[in-house]
Amino acid sequence: MCGVFGAVLPPGSETQAAAVASLGLFALQHRGQESVGIASTDGQRLRSHKAMGHVAEVFNERVLQDLAGHAAIGHTRYSTAGDTNLKNAQPLSVSCQKGQVALAHNGNLINAASIRRELEARGNIFQTTSDTEVILHYFARSRHSGIPESIADALDRVAGAYSLVMLFNDSVYAIRDPRGFRPLCLGQLNGAYVVASETCAFDMISATYLREIEPGEMVILDQRGPTSLRFAPPAQPAQCIFEHVYFSRPDSTVFGRSVQSSREMLG
Repeated sequence: MCGVFGAVLPPGSETQAAAVASLGLFALQHRGQESVGIASTDGQRLRSHKAMGHVAEVFNERVLQDLAGHAAIGHTRYSTAGDTNLKNAQPLSVSCQKGQVALAHNGNLINAASIRRELEARGNIFQTTSDTEVILHYFARSRHSGIPESIADALDRVAGAYSLVMLFNDSVYAIRDPRGFRPLCLGQLNGAYVVASETCAFDMISATYLREIEPGEMVILDQRGPTSLRFAPPAQPAQCIFEHVYFSRPDSTVFGRSVQSSREMLG
């Protein structure tokens, strides 16, 4: 279980996206308390800052000033795959022939170990012990030139649960696995668009909840607004019941239902 957040602000906005992301992550702190990170872009290059600890401890005004930009993604980590250390803190950032990219992941890839052995046998070098890194390797290796096609190609090779936010120089991608196992939702804030693991993050920044990211959907957020693509055919829905029993905040709406209402009905 982890928390992910993303924001793309309109042109000319006086607010930095990293500052919005830090508030969103503060609301998602319950989803991961081991490490926290934010990656941002000003349209020219990606910057990131990650550390062990809590959001309020890591992201002060000075750190956020160094993350200038109109778009950002963030992550709060609770380790379900990989060691508890700084090298596994997310977002993970790399540079490849498709440009700079940062990735934050909530979920578990059940075939990550076998994929890693295969890629290492081919000479790939891994920087972390996180299952998330295999997505970046397949993205970089894709023969497609377009970013959406390369992402879809990479995700076609992995199996399991993933709600992802990916940051490029000019956009944020929000992606949910074909079964919709982990939550991911879309919101709007004064002309800006935001995505988060839970709607409580929208309440923190006074954003309006619009809808869930659909299973198998890839939503591209840029200066023009959201664009929806389907990267996978429909699959049998499989939603994690522990989101309502334990993981999510009571004031969130998850899988289309109030978490508080679910807990009351469960007794």
